[in-house]
Amino acid sequence: MSVSEKADSVPPSSATLLEAARVWGKIGILSFGGPAAQIALMHRVIVEERGWLTERQYLSALSFCMLLPGPEAMQLATYSGWRLHGVRGGLIAGLLFVLPGAAIMLGLAIIYAYFGAVPFVSALFLGIKAAVLVIVVEALLRVAKKALQLPRHWIVAALAFVGIFFLALPFPVIILAAALYGFFAGAEPVEDVGPIAQTRATPTKTLTTIILWLAVWWAPLLAVTLLTDASILADLGLFFSKLAVVTFGGAYAVLAYMAQDVVTQHGWLTAGAMMDGLGLAETTPGPLILVTEFVGFLSAFGSGGLALGLVGAVITLWATFAPCFLWIFAGAPYIEWIGAQPRLRGALSAITAAVVGVILNLSLWFALHVFFAEVAKRDLGLVTLWQPNLATLDWRVVVLAAISGVLLLALRWNMVKVLGISAGLGVILSYLA
Repeated sequence: MSVSEKADSVPPSSATLLEAARVWGKIGILSFGGPAAQIALMHRVIVEERGWLTERQYLSALSFCMLLPGPEAMQLATYSGWRLHGVRGGLIAGLLFVLPGAAIMLGLAIIYAYFGAVPFVSALFLGIKAAVLVIVVEALLRVAKKALQLPRHWIVAALAFVGIFFLALPFPVIILAAALYGFFAGAEPVEDVGPIAQTRATPTKTLTTIILWLAVWWAPLLAVTLLTDASILADLGLFFSKLAVVTFGGAYAVLAYMAQDVVTQHGWLTAGAMMDGLGLAETTPGPLILVTEFVGFLSAFGSGGLALGLVGAVITLWATFAPCFLWIFAGAPYIEWIGAQPRLRGALSAITAAVVGVILNLSLWFALHVFFAEVAKRDLGLVTLWQPNLATLDWRVVVLAAISGVLLLALRWNMVKVLGISAGLGVILSYLA
């Protein structure tokens, strides 16, 4: 290994484990605004201010994390901690990125479960739903701008939308089809970034890591299944474990999958409650995928009250985030090699394009259920149609969505500020009506 390669394969600056833990805790508390803001925050702290990673290391790790299912910002933090202090550092960084937001989300979910039906609270969430709808549209526009660079990307996005909205194809099938297409037909050139650093692991060590973390992931879920009579806990563990494997594209893609299964198939939550959960997740630190904790708590709470709800929240968090440590600790030694593979980048590009179609489906599905009190599902052979009852249109939501759209899309106001204003206006309009 040359001197230049060696200089770029180790952090230019080091830190003690305690010092790093304080920084990861600070990042976890301040990580508002979704993955783009979180990734920018980490870059400023660990690359520009602390010098713990070089620019090349950070970008290589980010590219790898975007290839993975799950929250890329949390996985990027885990990798950065691993790079500094091994597995201990990765665990500390990943957990501190998630736990502050998870604690806040749990508290909000408990309050929602007990007081969500109070007229004043319902009025607040009327405005939150309208603002969240615009936030999802903004995410759609942002992702589409980056993802749809070539004509084939537009075709993949269109086919994904038709597949999930009109044909009700399962989300994992759409993502798998896009990945296979991108891998075999959409290979893209990778910018030459110089020699690839040697890995730190052997196949034997990698296999041991995979087996260990598979046991960490599944052993508690199997124990809960065997030792309790509450079938909802086993269902949550299985559902969110499957979700953790197939959810490429971030929290909004996750929501599309959950809306399809949690609301329509399992009936654990209503579409309105799902929107409320996303609104709460937008206002808390940590990854937006923490909305799964809200879903897990309310699903179990509805079956057995507070105690079962708390267990449901823990099961959901475990199934959502334990796999992230598996992906990172098994793949971290190979990051630079993986990032240099054109076919894997082609698969990622196709998956990202498909996610655009999935988020468009989410936007329309939410809009129908937020604007109209009654939406009927009609099956015409293989085709599924959603038919709103026009008489049930809620003019208040239309007004609030229009105001939120102007503030968020045109004036570029802060997301949390727009959510607060829309919630306040929701209360005013509700009591005036």
